Amino acid sequence: MAARAYWQGQIRLALVSIPVEIYTATKSGAQIAFHQIHEPSGQRIQYQKVAPGIGAVEPDEIVKGYEVEKGEYVLLEQDEIDAVKLESRKTLELTQFVDADEIDVLYYERPYFVVPADDLAEEAFIVLREALRRARKVGLGQLAMRGREYVVSLKPCGRGMILETLRYADEVQKAQGYFREIPDSEPDPELLDLAQTLIEKKSGSFDPKDFHDRYVDALRELIEKKKKAKGAKILEDPDKPDERGSNVVDLMAALKKSLNTGDAKPAPKAKAPAKKAPAKKPAAKKRA
Repeated sequence: MAARAYWQGQIRLALVSIPVEIYTATKSGAQIAFHQIHEPSGQRIQYQKVAPGIGAVEPDEIVKGYEVEKGEYVLLEQDEIDAVKLESRKTLELTQFVDADEIDVLYYERPYFVVPADDLAEEAFIVLREALRRARKVGLGQLAMRGREYVVSLKPCGRGMILETLRYADEVQKAQGYFREIPDSEPDPELLDLAQTLIEKKSGSFDPKDFHDRYVDALRELIEKKKKAKGAKILEDPDKPDERGSNVVDLMAALKKSLNTGDAKPAPKAKAPAKKAPAKKPAAKKRA
């Protein structure tokens, strides 16, 4: 495997230990990186680490410090920090198993691929993977990586498994504080039917390739235009007002007006079979 393992250790279930390797499952997308430039000279701005009254300092003179009182620090060397012993540094012990839907999506943070470290670990790895799959459970434990300890979940994924870091409870905002002012009322049934019709019309299978970062594309286009303009300022319709908010209001008003006047054409599509009923009336007259 070409990629370098992000973490190497073992998964422990009771007395069974399975050597594994963990690899990052995601990567950074296309981005446009900007630098700060001194406009008069065209030179890039540089940053230096300085100490008050001393000036610029060398990297090897810098240590980490924790402020215990105003202006008073406990200084720590990096090797002292690295020596802090956590059992989870090299071992992920599965201490609990839960249904996947019990974990709120707010807690999921970052996914990693989990593979057996060697051929000897494959049998135990496959047994654990299939046991989780049959039980339809997610394993939970704690794992130390890159200077901190995470709560993690473990679940099957194809021939391998996926480990996902989870946020701690104090890292997640309470939704009630944001949703409290939203009215707890039932929507208009006709508007709801129309919205469902629109959703069904646009429903399909998820393909991540259907989406791309349009902002990055627009920035690249702007950069190309700027190069050709040789420094001239480029603004795309600067006087054009942002009508996104008013569009929503106008849309809702138009939907209500269409429903009241019977002009809502998308809705009858779902009720098309019911319109065929009148065709049976001639047969009923013959019976009479």
